[in-house]
Amino acid sequence: MTSEAAITPSKSRLQNPGYRDFYWLRSFVAGGVASCCAKTTIAPLDRVKILLQAQNVHYRHLGVLATVFAVKNNEGFLGLYKGNGAMMVRIFPYGAIQFMAFDKYKKLLRAKIGRSEHVHRLMAGSMAGTVGITAVICTYPLDMVRARLAFQVKGELGYNGIIHTFKTIYTKEGGFRGYYRGLLPTIVGMAPYAGFSFFTFETLKTSGLRHFPELLGKPSSDNPDVLVLKTPASLLCGGVAGAIAQTISYPLDVTRRRMQLAAILPDSEKCRTMLQTLKYVYKQHGIRRGIYRGLSLNYIRCIPSQAVAFTTYEFMRQALHLNTTV
Repeated sequence: MTSEAAITPSKSRLQNPGYRDFYWLRSFVAGGVASCCAKTTIAPLDRVKILLQAQNVHYRHLGVLATVFAVKNNEGFLGLYKGNGAMMVRIFPYGAIQFMAFDKYKKLLRAKIGRSEHVHRLMAGSMAGTVGITAVICTYPLDMVRARLAFQVKGELGYNGIIHTFKTIYTKEGGFRGYYRGLLPTIVGMAPYAGFSFFTFETLKTSGLRHFPELLGKPSSDNPDVLVLKTPASLLCGGVAGAIAQTISYPLDVTRRRMQLAAILPDSEKCRTMLQTLKYVYKQHGIRRGIYRGLSLNYIRCIPSQAVAFTTYEFMRQALHLNTTV
């Protein structure tokens, strides 16, 4: 038995068209479901992160846990999920394209260059992040709407749902241009984030299955010739991958949020461009309380998020018989 990275399917499986039909669609669905599950898992922490990153006047004096309890007490349990509906609409195609692209590029690089080792994984992950730019551009307005809804505190006169937020931004912030504030730091951070995330997970997965196959691995349910990670091992690898990737790209995430929320913050004139926003946040709040504000929360949220994303994706690969055509 071999790991998934080195599997060569049997001839009978390759000749079965049922395993090849709509492979791209099944891969797309697997990635989309994995991403939605991951984001829903950490939606409350995501909302708190937005409130802290943009220095919300109601919560900026509080810590992470205090903010969680304050939001729950002030806005109810569902207040922790404010904006998550818009996120689900956005994240499904975005996550689906990234996972599908990584799968495709990993196979392509393996075929063109040779055995998929460290450089190939990093290249495939970065290329998947680059491909995801199209998905981000198409779905970015939903991320903008989600950020506005998540930043708004109960009792404030602002936005009354997704549709109203769309209309308000369009009419008061320059039409379609208003939907794309903060797009540049998002795009700039995509390749390194996706690259290091996929690279770390695949490296840990391959190394674990190679050196400790009986301890960490198990036969895939759709193809016993393929060895996949056990759930605890997959969760651990995904969590480590998320922590490393988020640490590298976090300043750009802070910049994106500040630009998205600039129109409703008192310092909006100082956060018009990516570099201007980075400089302003650094000068006003420094490194720890500025460009890395909320990083401790990000570690708490990114570890379960990426752990769930990669583990769900591995499960969906088996459920949709994707390992039969590896």
